[in-house]
Amino acid sequence: MYINDETQTQQLEERRTYLSSLFSTPDGEEMSIVVTTLTIATQLWMSHIVRDFLSGKVGNQLLKGCLLELVACAEMCGVSYELAFVNRLFGIWAWSLCVFLLILWRERSWGATTACPYMLLEQYVEAGANPLHVFLKILAQITGAVISCRWVKRLWAMEEEMQVPECSTDLQVPVVIGFLIEAVLTCVSRLCSRTLGELRPKYASVIDSLFTTALVILAFDYSGGYFNPVLATGLKWNCQGHTNTEYIVVYWAGSILGAMLSLRLWTVPYVRATLLAPFQTKSKSQ
Repeated sequence: MYINDETQTQQLEERRTYLSSLFSTPDGEEMSIVVTTLTIATQLWMSHIVRDFLSGKVGNQLLKGCLLELVACAEMCGVSYELAFVNRLFGIWAWSLCVFLLILWRERSWGATTACPYMLLEQYVEAGANPLHVFLKILAQITGAVISCRWVKRLWAMEEEMQVPECSTDLQVPVVIGFLIEAVLTCVSRLCSRTLGELRPKYASVIDSLFTTALVILAFDYSGGYFNPVLATGLKWNCQGHTNTEYIVVYWAGSILGAMLSLRLWTVPYVRATLLAPFQTKSKSQ
């Protein structure tokens, strides 16, 4: 059967359109969920390889700790930047599923690495960690976060067909309210983690991941739900909509004071017993 050039060209164009629809979003954005997934997976894989190398080859414990914190923060911020596009193009629930899976991954892959300043400060308060070591590790965390986000932003900027939105604040409430949201929910998150860490129930990591994801969703439309100063630094420092002072108050002071409050509450016998009671009752009944 003879097919003229015009018909053949039309068929080829239809095939291209069909294939493009498989890998693009309904609103026409030239953004592939496959490409995004592969980018995230590549970052996770590379970070895991580097962590294994550092753990086996670096003998100095302080240097190793600083480098592992740098790598973990670079991974966290790079992946989180990619997830911002997932949320923009595919919605909050697709984004939430990714967040849940990534929290699970971190608990299994990071080991003792925290990628969070207030967790290092908790170690200082509880175990008397060397303050210089704590400072150097926090500095490494900030360095990893900033370098990673700048690198990822430049990669996206190289893609001419993908419009990268202007960096704008996630703080949609007054500073005091944002501060309270980050402080209170960080406190709640840390108390949950401490409770699960104390009793280690079955599927503790899944429970912790679900609970943390729920808190992030709860705060998402108000402060962004970062609960981590370094993550907020990498993604939102110098963004439009808030001053740097407001940013420090909400995302640094808020989450750090919330974590310190959780330490204090954990030492109160009534609070601790109340948090542990549901798990202990279940254990006795079994």
